[in-house]
Amino acid sequence: MSFDTPRGTRGRKSTSNPLLRLVNRVVVWRARKTGSVTMGPMKVLVLNTTGAKTGEKRETPVGWFPGENGSWLVVASANGAVRNPAWFHNLAAHPDDVTIEVDGRSVPVMAEQLHGAEREAALASIIASAPQFAGYEQKTDRAIPVVRLTEKSVPRA
Repeated sequence: MSFDTPRGTRGRKSTSNPLLRLVNRVVVWRARKTGSVTMGPMKVLVLNTTGAKTGEKRETPVGWFPGENGSWLVVASANGAVRNPAWFHNLAAHPDDVTIEVDGRSVPVMAEQLHGAEREAALASIIASAPQFAGYEQKTDRAIPVVRLTEKSVPRA
C-alpha cells in the first residue's frame, strides 16, 4: 500500500486560490445537505483526511467512480498540475485515517494507490465515463495517481 507518485517537472500551475476554496466549501455544504452531488459525468464525495504536515482535519470534495467490490476510485489529477493535490499527500501520510461522506452517510475507508495493470485498467474505465481525464496526463509528465477507497470492515460487538 505505497503512495509513491512524485511531482512532475511540467504541468499546469496549482489552482489553490480563495475562490476555489470558497467553491469547495459550497460543494461540501451541498453534498452534506442533499446527500449527493453530481458534477458533469461524475458524482462527488467529501474526502475527510488528516493533514500530512499539520495533523488538522481536512475536507475536500472529489469526484469518484465505482470500483470493484463497492469501492470508490478517485483520481489525483489536479487538472494536470505539476504537483499532486494536497489531499493525495494527506492520504499518503495517513491512509488508514480517512472517512468519506457519500450518499448521505459517513464511511470509514482505507486508501490504496493503484499501480501497474490495475491502475491502467481503472484509469481506462474512468476515462470511458469521463473523457476529460485523458487530457490531464497530456498536461503533465507526472503519473496521475488513482486511489481506491475501500470501506473498513466494522468489528462485530
